[in-house]
Amino acid sequence: MKDTAPYRIAIVGAGPAGFYAAGHLLANTAVPVTVDLFDRLPTPFGLVRSGVAHDHHKIKSVTRIYEKTARREGFRFVGHVDVGSDVSLAELAAHYHAVMITTGAQTDRRLGIPGEDLPGVHPATDFVAWYNGHPNYTEYAFDLAAERAVVIGMGNVAVDVARIMLRSCDELGTTDIADHALDALKHSRIKHVTLVGRRGPVQAAFTNPELKELLHLKDVHIAIDAEQLVLDAFSEAARVAADDRELEARLAMLREAAQREPAPGVDRVLTLQFFRSPTALLAGADGRVRAMNTDVTHLESASDGRLRAVATGETETLEAGIVLKSVGYKGIAVEGLPFDDRDGVIPNAGGRIHSEEGEVLPGWYTAGWIKRGPTGVIGTNKADAQESAQHLLDDLSDGIHLAPSHHADALLGRLVQRTDLAGWHRIDAQETSRGEASGRPRVKVTNMDDLLSLARGHRPAA
Repeated sequence: MKDTAPYRIAIVGAGPAGFYAAGHLLANTAVPVTVDLFDRLPTPFGLVRSGVAHDHHKIKSVTRIYEKTARREGFRFVGHVDVGSDVSLAELAAHYHAVMITTGAQTDRRLGIPGEDLPGVHPATDFVAWYNGHPNYTEYAFDLAAERAVVIGMGNVAVDVARIMLRSCDELGTTDIADHALDALKHSRIKHVTLVGRRGPVQAAFTNPELKELLHLKDVHIAIDAEQLVLDAFSEAARVAADDRELEARLAMLREAAQREPAPGVDRVLTLQFFRSPTALLAGADGRVRAMNTDVTHLESASDGRLRAVATGETETLEAGIVLKSVGYKGIAVEGLPFDDRDGVIPNAGGRIHSEEGEVLPGWYTAGWIKRGPTGVIGTNKADAQESAQHLLDDLSDGIHLAPSHHADALLGRLVQRTDLAGWHRIDAQETSRGEASGRPRVKVTNMDDLLSLARGHRPAA
C-alpha cells in the first residue's frame, strides 16, 4: 500500500506523556499526522485519574488540557486495549508510520529485606490505586485495624498516603475518593503514621507544597526530632552549593513543625523519621506484619560523589500494623523492544528508541517515565514528550518512518472490545452527575464491567 499523508501515529499509554506528545504532534502544521492513543483501561489520563490524590483538585484540572487535545481533528482514543496481548507491536508497525511508547513506570521497586512479603506489607502505589478507584484494585483489602502504620519513603507518593490515612473523613468526603476506600477509612483505627527515610531532610524527595499540606493536617500532631534536622557536614555543603530558596523554605517548615507542642485532645500523630534504613519486617503471632527493624544511619560520600546512607551500628524497632513501601517506581519491559532493566527504561536518545548497542530503531519512540525514569512532576512530562514528538516529526520530514502495509482502520475494526472518546464522555457524565448529587467533584465508577457498559451506551448493573 502506498504511503499517503497524513502519517498515522500510534501512542501507547494515555497518561500525561501520551497526551502531551499527541498535543504537540497534532498542533504542528508542517507534517500532517493523525494520532491513535491506546490505553489498557477504558478511561484516559493515566496517573492523573488513578494516581493523583483525590484531594488535589488543582493538579487534576490538568485534564482540561488533555481534553482540548482530544478534540483536535485527527485524534482517536483507543481504550481497553492492552498492547502486548490484545494487539502486538508487530501489528502496530503494520498499521502505523510511527509508534511512541508512553507507558510510564508501572511497578514498585523492592526493598530486598526479610519480611517484605508479609501480609500487611503493600506497595504504596497499590494503596493509591485502591483509594483512587482504579478498576483493577477495587477488590484489594487493606487492614486498617491497627493503630500504627509505617510508610517507607520520603517522596510525594509517601506523603500522599500518609496524609490520606490521617485526614478526617469529613474532609475526604468532599473529594472524588472511591466510595469503597472512604468507607474503609471511616472504620480505620490508625492513629499514628511514621514516615521513614534513609537519608536526611536535605535529600528528601517530597516537594514543598506537598510537605506544607502534610505539616498542616487538621487535628494531627507533627512529631519531628529536632536533632535530625541539624545538618551534617555533607548536607550543609549540599545546601550551600544548591543556594536553593525552595530547600531553605523546606528546612524552615520542618524546624517550625519540630517545635510545636501537642494540642489538647489531638490523638492522631504524624512522625517524620530521617536517617533510618529498614532492615527487616517482623511478623506477629497471627503471621501479619507487626514491626520493622531499622538501622540508624549517617551520610558518607561514595566514590561517585553521591551521598549514601551508612549504618551507624545503632538500631531501632518501630511498631507497625500496616507498612506501605514507597521507594520508587520502575518501568516494565515492553516485549519486542530493548529494555534497560537496571534503570527500568527503554534505551533512547531524546526519545528515539535505540538498541542496547546504540543503533536507532527508525519509527520507534518513547516519552515520559518509561523514557527517562520516574522523575519530576506531571508538568515535567510536557517538555519531555514534546522533545520526543518533535524528533518524530523531524524524522517524518526526512522520510524516516515505518512502512505500514495496512490502514489503521482495519486494525481498530478488529479490536471490537475497544472503547472510544464518546465512551469516556459517557463515563465522565455519569460520574460527574453522581458527584453533583452528593456535593462532590465526581463519584467514580470503579467496576470494570460497569465502566464498559457505560462506555458502550448501556446503563451499568445496579
